[in-house]
Amino acid sequence: MADSKDYVSHSDELGNIHISEEVLTAIAAAAALEVEGVGSLAASSGKDMSDRVGKKSLSKSIRIRMDEEDRVEVEVCILMAYGHTIPETGRAVQEAVRTSIESMTGLEVTCVHVNVSGVSFPEKK
Repeated sequence: MADSKDYVSHSDELGNIHISEEVLTAIAAAAALEVEGVGSLAASSGKDMSDRVGKKSLSKSIRIRMDEEDRVEVEVCILMAYGHTIPETGRAVQEAVRTSIESMTGLEVTCVHVNVSGVSFPEKK
């Protein structure tokens, strides 16, 4: 995959449509967080497992790459909610992210890598 660009452009008879990579990141984050079993987004590998991220730092938990043909490759780092099956939840995240990006942007998603950085436990009351 090529290094990241700032946006993807589509041209037609009415003009241009520019889609920012930040938009793709936000779509991927929203889709991943909707999957049952995802406790939260996590900082990418190499960071402390307890380092949860907010909307302002999605780039630490989701990476978007596009090739020369504007096909999208996504990497998502998550914390699993305790009690859920990692392979099943991982596949559900892959499908949710792929479906959301493709349906909202019309871009082709070639792969979605899911990194499980840790497990989140329910807070004790």
